Formats: sequence, C-alpha cells, structure tokens
Amino acid sequence: MLSIRHIVKQYAGHRALNDVSLEVESGKIFGLLGPNGAGKTSLIRIVNQITAPDSGEVYFNGERLNQSHINRIGYLPEERGLYKKMEIGEQMIYLARLKGLSRDEANKRLKYWFEKLGIEGWWKKKIEELSKGMQQKAQFVATVMHEPDLIILDEPFSGFDPVNAEVIKDEILELNRKGATILFSTHRMESVEELCDSIALINKSQKILDGKVKHIRNSYRNDTYLIEYTGQQLNFDGTQPFEIVGDTLSEDDSHIIRIKLNGSHNSNDVLQYLIPRTRINMLQEVIPSMNEIFIEKVNHIS
Repeated sequence: MLSIRHIVKQYAGHRALNDVSLEVESGKIFGLLGPNGAGKTSLIRIVNQITAPDSGEVYFNGERLNQSHINRIGYLPEERGLYKKMEIGEQMIYLARLKGLSRDEANKRLKYWFEKLGIEGWWKKKIEELSKGMQQKAQFVATVMHEPDLIILDEPFSGFDPVNAEVIKDEILELNRKGATILFSTHRMESVEELCDSIALINKSQKILDGKVKHIRNSYRNDTYLIEYTGQQLNFDGTQPFEIVGDTLSEDDSHIIRIKLNGSHNSNDVLQYLIPRTRINMLQEVIPSMNEIFIEKVNHIS
C-alpha cells in the first residue's frame, strides 16, 4: 500500500528525518512510534503531501505519490483543524465536498456516522461549543466519511475518556476489517499491543526498529518466567536450573517467584526440578511488552 524510501527532511539546522524507509502493508494496521520530536509528524506530513521531502520517494499502491491520491487518504492530525465558529453539519458537508463527494452522498454518509457515534444532535452546534473529546469525534468523522483506502491517525485517542477511546478503537478495527489500511502514530503503547500488526520506531530522525509486533516481542524474549507455588517457601541451593530474580508472597500465601533460566535449560527442566518439591499453580513466560521494548531502545540510542 505505502512504500516510503530513503526519506530525508531538513528544517534550517535540524534534520527531522534521516534516510527513513518503511513498508506499510495493504489491509494492515501499522503503528508509527517514537518520542516527541523524533520525526513522526514530519513523515506523516510528507505522506499527506503537506510538505515535500528533500530527498527520497513515497509510493502509493505502486505509483509515485501525487495529487490524485489525496482523495484516497484520510488524515486525522494531532493539531485539530476544524473551524471553531462554523456549524458542524455544514463543516462536514464542506469537507466531504473537498474529498469529491456530492452533497447528497455527503449527507447520507454523515447521517450514518452521526448515528453510529451517538452525535445526531450536533448538526447545528459549533465546534467551540464542544469538549476536546467531542471535537475529536467530529474530526474522526471528517477523516473517514469519504471511505479512504489509507487512514492516517496522529494520536487518535488524545482527548478521549476511556469509554470513548474504546469506541474509537472499535471503529478503527471495523474500518480495517472492511479493507482500510491504517497508519497511526501514538504514545499509547497499550494501543500498539491491541491494534497493530506491525510497527516502526523512530528516534532522533532515524528508524531504529521495525517489523511485526509479534516477531519483535519474541525477539526480546530472555528466558524469564513467573512461577506461583503453594506450600512452604523453598530454599534454593544453587543446583536448580535457574536463578531467582524476584520473590514475593501473595495474599493467599502462595509464593510467586521470577526466575531466569541458566544456560541451555528450558521450562521442562524447571518443572522437573520443582514438582517433587512443591505444588505448582502457574508457570508463565515473561515476554517484554512493547512499552518495555520502546523504553529500552530509546534509552539505548540516547
């Protein structure tokens, strides 16, 4: 769907993007991650043709990105861009017409989305009369009502309470199930775990990590496990196939230990050692979360 090749973008004395290349697969959800100032928004603006790269190319469905692709892209910017003094209904019609819809088709689609998001009574309201979260709902409608092939969301959950964030998350997943490719930038690592097929991490203008979420997490596995057992607290003499890296006592007097395997040992070796000595309630591998990986990679580069 989207091929970003060797993009460089310079602003005065600051290089915002330094030889960044990404591949966003059609029909997937792709997370663009990075700390503030990393270059994410600069890249998104290039894809939306708001700015141009100093060098490098972007391809959309195999064609070099050009003005004809604008109507096939929906963009929700982090800085909200609706006219505060204009009535929401007429503003949505205006934006839909810019995307090539007739007034009748725009009315039809807006009615569908307003009912779907429970905002039927907003047609005559002005943007300035709404909370930040409600403004975000209106902007989300403006982003998707022309049924774009590629939907770009820059911090889409900003301003939402947990209930409405869940509503928007469900709508993103539904749009994806219907065939839309989603590219979104976020600081919410839990959203990455829940939504993304693949991610790229940008830091200090460079891509430092990319790939499928499952593969990335698996690559950071480090033979660490949580074990819960019941009975007397075990005393370890150094002959066990693991080392203890954390030990706690739960409220029901079950013992919870965090272990790291020694050498070439595996989880079966752990069970063979523990079963004759105690009752095992749980053995669970600890795989680093995307948040932990994000922090490790950013701190390592810093």
